Amino acid sequence: MPLTPQPHGSVRSSAELNERIRGLWLRAGGRLSVEQRREYEQLVTEWAEAVRAEIVQAA
Repeated sequence: MPLTPQPHGSVRSSAELNERIRGLWLRAGGRLSVEQRREYEQLVTEWAEAVRAEIVQAA
């Protein structure tokens, strides 16, 4: 499932992104293609932003 860019300021939850990352690895069988690697990198970047936003929100 290709990653759809989120509108500026719209962040998916870290839990949702974590599920997408896990699903990507499962579908890939542990070996990512070049396209899947790009999607993975985007998901991880978005996940890190979501974690930061959730921490700030909790504070």
